[in-house]
Amino acid sequence: MAIHSNLISLLFLATAITILTISPPTSAATRRPQFNVVRFGARPDGRTDSTRAFLTAWTRACGSRVRVIMLVPKGRFLVRNMQFTGPCKNRSIFVRILGTIVAPNNIWTTGNSPHWIEFHRVDGVTISGGVLDGKGAALWACKKAGRSCPNGATTLSISNSQNVVVSRLTSLNSHMFHMVINFCHNVKLQGVRISAPGNSPNTDGIHVQFSTAVSIVSSKIATGDDCVSIGPGTANMLVDKVTCGPGHGISIGSLGKDVNEQGVQNVTVRSTTFVGTTNGFRIKAWGKPSNGFARNILFQHATMYNVQNPIFIDQRYCPDRNCADQVKKKKKVTHFFCVFFCYA
Repeated sequence: MAIHSNLISLLFLATAITILTISPPTSAATRRPQFNVVRFGARPDGRTDSTRAFLTAWTRACGSRVRVIMLVPKGRFLVRNMQFTGPCKNRSIFVRILGTIVAPNNIWTTGNSPHWIEFHRVDGVTISGGVLDGKGAALWACKKAGRSCPNGATTLSISNSQNVVVSRLTSLNSHMFHMVINFCHNVKLQGVRISAPGNSPNTDGIHVQFSTAVSIVSSKIATGDDCVSIGPGTANMLVDKVTCGPGHGISIGSLGKDVNEQGVQNVTVRSTTFVGTTNGFRIKAWGKPSNGFARNILFQHATMYNVQNPIFIDQRYCPDRNCADQVKKKKKVTHFFCVFFCYA
């Protein structure tokens, strides 16, 4: 009985030591400093222009030498065009969005900028949660009426950056493309939600070009154009567990618009679901000579419901009347496609 009692004591002591060992330290030095946009003058009323407050919070976060959080709390924050620029003094900035960031109602306020929110030359940034509301309906209506309209802006652009994560972010009603990844390396988009009406023009969900090691996983995309579009210069890309619809499907291209052009290679698209889309998997190339290419492309394990063109390879792509003449000419297409399709 004494031995049993001693054993219990020893086990209790070992457990206590283990708990003390793995319990996280609670000193203030281990907590990330927070730069709350409200502290710098942002107003969560959806009416007050909070652009300067956001940029000030970013400048402080970017200038810190330790891991930091840029916090957008609950509420609705109105902002104009913003560019969050690096390089920063630290390589771990966590942009935590709890509320909704809204664009101005006036469609002319984007000026000449093609981007509403842009992260440029950053390294080690995570953008998590929240909603970006582009309020694109007014611009779509302007274009539909045939009036003189601004070009519109991409909601979220990540350019010339690396080691970026976009997680559980929702993009609504973008003017143009919802998200663009351009000249980047190692970007992961996970749990992203994108929503725009099926008749909204040029509202591609996620566009990737001139980038390597980009992954889009566990996301839902409903839009008026391509759910995911993959442009020249893209390599080593993964699209996994993405639901698309409405929209034009997942597209590679258009390719070959220029004579000298980087190709697309090593792209895997798997475990996707398409509902009510124009296309499923599409590769599109202009009907003229080019050294562009699509190589080592794998499409597998797709589920499609009410899809007009499940698989579509178009080497005479012509999006408008201006290119009709060159497509009619019987020029040699120099693209080489090596594609494997696998349905489950």
